[in-house]
Amino acid sequence: MKSKTVFYCTECGNESPKWSGRCSACGAWNTMVEQVERSTKGGRKIPTVVAVKASPITDINTSDEIRFSTGMRELDRVLGGGAVKGSLVLVGGAPGIGKSTLMLQICRQLGEFAKVLYVSGEESAHQIKLRAQRLNAESENLYVLSETCLGNLMESVNAEAPDVLIVDSIQTLYNEELDSPAGGVGQVKDCTMALMHLAKSRNITVFVIGHVNKEGSIAGPKVLEHMVDCVLYFEGDQHMTYRILRAAKNRFGATNEIGVFEMMDHGLKEVENPSEMLLSGRPEDAPGTCVTCVMEGARPVLAEVQALIAPASGSNPRRTSNGFDYNRAAMLLAVLEKRGGLKVSQCDAYLNIIGGLTLDEPAADLAAVVAIASSYLDKTVPSSMAAMGEVGLSGEIRSISHLEQRLSEVQRLGFTKCMVPASRSREIKPLPHLELLPVKNVADALRHLVHG
Repeated sequence: MKSKTVFYCTECGNESPKWSGRCSACGAWNTMVEQVERSTKGGRKIPTVVAVKASPITDINTSDEIRFSTGMRELDRVLGGGAVKGSLVLVGGAPGIGKSTLMLQICRQLGEFAKVLYVSGEESAHQIKLRAQRLNAESENLYVLSETCLGNLMESVNAEAPDVLIVDSIQTLYNEELDSPAGGVGQVKDCTMALMHLAKSRNITVFVIGHVNKEGSIAGPKVLEHMVDCVLYFEGDQHMTYRILRAAKNRFGATNEIGVFEMMDHGLKEVENPSEMLLSGRPEDAPGTCVTCVMEGARPVLAEVQALIAPASGSNPRRTSNGFDYNRAAMLLAVLEKRGGLKVSQCDAYLNIIGGLTLDEPAADLAAVVAIASSYLDKTVPSSMAAMGEVGLSGEIRSISHLEQRLSEVQRLGFTKCMVPASRSREIKPLPHLELLPVKNVADALRHLVHG
């Protein structure tokens, strides 16, 4: 049995024949780890060549791609309408965020029409039984197995022939033919390839749970993302009850949908109205807060932007943002000082998005500017007013997409005023009980804030 030593980057999965302090692919420092790969006796085994023939794309039958519901509408939405037979889905998230709870909860619904095998390398069968009772997820078609060996898992799949396989987690699974420990890059890569081959050859839907490290990437191998069909990230603060499920990759659907859940004593509860949830507990007529509307896939979601401007305690003012891009927040502060005449350069600035939501589209710029100006001027923003629009470097307010859909959501939640880009205000059909406040630039927005 021959073996060779290779080095993998724990950030991007890049393979190198020798060690280096910096990964040549992603540029990360001190991420190269040693792994031993073993080959067969007498050198590398030559694969058997089989004659294959290409087929015209018009003759390929797509009826085999059958979707089925997981029993949770929010999960089905993120998956693109439901799970697909023969697909490999990676569910990533921080430890303790609720990944195992989500996977075990769907087992009861899946057990009504499919045979489910739940393999856990972190819990015993007795622990899974107790958690299934608490989540009300018991089913006669749910089979549990506490195992970390890949070979034993494959034997169990051959014996039980399940329709759905859930592996919790990929970091605990190991191939006994490799010398490296479980959780290493080589082990996780090899086990995932075996599960992918299992899903495609047996037409089994496989859900794989993967833990996320402190940097926010799949622990160990980033290489997992291009191997699977769908990558779902479970986000949220462990100290908060709300969780957001987001698709980072989906070969069978869109990647811009989100699902919102609330962690309860009996498990995860679906949140059908995220806007109302994110605005619950909002202070009325308080300075430094403004509501905007962002698009999460095809769903408009209202979010509260909070800002706090305080005199700087030192020579270097502090800048902090949570849920809002730091560089964009710094740009908006500079625009406010240059185009709005507010001396914020000598102040500490804090920007926060309520509910653990991350705003990554420019439509929230105007709300951030209004919240910052409100805190600086100590001027109250009416609780019935929202704002949406992109802010340019010259202080102009630019148009945004899906404006009519955003305004409908704003009106539905009871808002009576909304700042919008002036360039689009004439094209919008009037909505009952919603007054549009067209603004051309930052100065117009400040005038509406000061004079009402």
